[in-house]
Amino acid sequence: MKIGKIISVEYDRFRVRLFHSTKTSTISIDGQVYYFGNIGSYLKTYNSVNDAIVCEVIAVVDYSTDNKVYSAFNLDSSRELVIKPIGTLKANNEFLMGVGIFPSLYNDVDIVTINDLNNILSSDKINECIDDKKNGIHKTIDIGYSKSLINYQISLDINRLFYIHTAVLGNSGSGKSNTIAHILQEVYRKSENHAIGAKTILFDVNGEYPCAFPKNKLNCNIETIFYKPNINDANTAGEEIEYKKFILPYYLMNLDEWLAFLMASERTQKPFWDKVLQECYKFYKIFSNNKDSDNSVGEYTNYFKWKILKLLKMILSQVDSDTARITAARSIILRCKDVVNNIDPQNKDLKSFLEKSESRCTINFGDNKQNLENFLSESIREIDENKALITDSIKLVSGDYYDYSFLQTAVEITLLEEEARGNAKIREFTSTMLSRLDFFIHNPECGFMRDSTIKYSNEKEYLEKVLGISMDNKTYQLVTIDTSEVSTDILELITSVVSRMIFDFKKNKHGDDRRKNPIHLILDEAHRYIKKDTEYILKDNIFERIAREGRKYSLYLIVSSQRPSELSSTVLSQCGNYIVHRIQNEIDMKYIYSVLPYYSEDYTSKIKQSVPGEALIFGNCVPMPLQVKITQATPDPNSENCNIREEWFSIPK
Repeated sequence: MKIGKIISVEYDRFRVRLFHSTKTSTISIDGQVYYFGNIGSYLKTYNSVNDAIVCEVIAVVDYSTDNKVYSAFNLDSSRELVIKPIGTLKANNEFLMGVGIFPSLYNDVDIVTINDLNNILSSDKINECIDDKKNGIHKTIDIGYSKSLINYQISLDINRLFYIHTAVLGNSGSGKSNTIAHILQEVYRKSENHAIGAKTILFDVNGEYPCAFPKNKLNCNIETIFYKPNINDANTAGEEIEYKKFILPYYLMNLDEWLAFLMASERTQKPFWDKVLQECYKFYKIFSNNKDSDNSVGEYTNYFKWKILKLLKMILSQVDSDTARITAARSIILRCKDVVNNIDPQNKDLKSFLEKSESRCTINFGDNKQNLENFLSESIREIDENKALITDSIKLVSGDYYDYSFLQTAVEITLLEEEARGNAKIREFTSTMLSRLDFFIHNPECGFMRDSTIKYSNEKEYLEKVLGISMDNKTYQLVTIDTSEVSTDILELITSVVSRMIFDFKKNKHGDDRRKNPIHLILDEAHRYIKKDTEYILKDNIFERIAREGRKYSLYLIVSSQRPSELSSTVLSQCGNYIVHRIQNEIDMKYIYSVLPYYSEDYTSKIKQSVPGEALIFGNCVPMPLQVKITQATPDPNSENCNIREEWFSIPK
């Protein structure tokens, strides 16, 4: 039904003068009431090739005039609408964003009907829908209702929503958690969802999602598991949610992740820590390979004697005074005594060897080093050097198990080796790193990393048994890791290491396997560990790499944040879908505007004026930007605000 004509055409807006007969802003067509004169409602006009140009009302103006030209066209109403072109609806019902051929002056302006909206918003071809329904495949999920179109339900194409990264943004309390919970509920409640190969891993920073996914409210085929670090069965007794203890084995961390956790300098301290891990692995293998304790002690004693002689030779070879060399040698021996007392205090053979070594560290006028040199020559005969070299050749391969209890011994030996080379300030350079090592070994917060109740032979076994990630992904379709009780650096470590292992697993797939078994990582409060600067502990943020490359391996991100301005621009710009709730911070709005390639200025006004639960959705998952009232999740996540008035003034029971 025609309601007016175009009287002004610009690239980004048209002016529409309403007919005199258009007295109200509502029209009933076939029993359907259309509200066309409201901000955000839709109208259409036609161009010279009869394509329908769909527009959104952005302003309503009362403009009185006696212009005779307008009267000739029955445009003597005092009302005008300013409409913004959104896209073009072709004759074959294909909808395209943007306008190719613009309308002419005095073209008619019509109501956008329900049929038009169905053609625009439907992502399915009729034959495909019929075939997919026969196969039990859903094409869409319901997200909510249009804010502009009364009672018009908005559905999102499942493929277009989940086959690319998505950002859910908004201030605290704007409805982000509800949106994510509702989307997952829609997916995991479909009766036909057998979840073959599908998996979602949710990093729950605030501990609010498990209550939204009770087993009896999901499809019976869906298997969920809720993890939390540093708990035991006694901690969860009597709680509604059954948490499992989350374990992230330290031995599955690669060298860069260790350096990040220890806050080490990559250039100067990376070689040092690599040597520490290698030494730790050697000591572990010495004692684990020999079930006979006498054999293990013998191998350890032989290796340690060989190591001590090697250190003393390095000191004696330095260009320095005899007195300085002998003093340095004695210092090394005394520290070796401390190491022996820590790792094997009952080893009389090794203690005797160290006592003899120390007794030769004497200073005689005219000849200060001959006693020690003679001792080295004599002692080398009682050592099986070939066996020591075999022990020294043991190399740690990423993913191999080693016992962290040997780490401090390995650190001391590596420090002694550096000092023997003349690096006198090595302890000063590594002080921060070694303090962090003490934190790892002794602090209860790191208990989930030290737990060796179950030993995993490699990352593949860990992913399969803990997260259900395997060739078929049949177990644990929804995995939630509650990180609400850990510090920021531990949060960064958990999210980064788990995501890196998943990425490594996925990128080793080839051919059609790359397109199977998709995994979606939901990153709650993502600005805490995907920062736009380089202050995160892992210098090469794994999420930026997943954002750039993950789509090729069916690994996708759903990024949720209340501070977009603190998010990595790489991650945010790689998202193809955006669900933006209310944001009022100007810095955040400007950042979104600067990062997103097709962000329109009028989006800012819509986002600022949204009420909790409303969102502006744009990107690949919708044919055109839509303001939507998101359906309330049932049950909802534990993200409700405190009722201050009720808490202050309620009568005690």
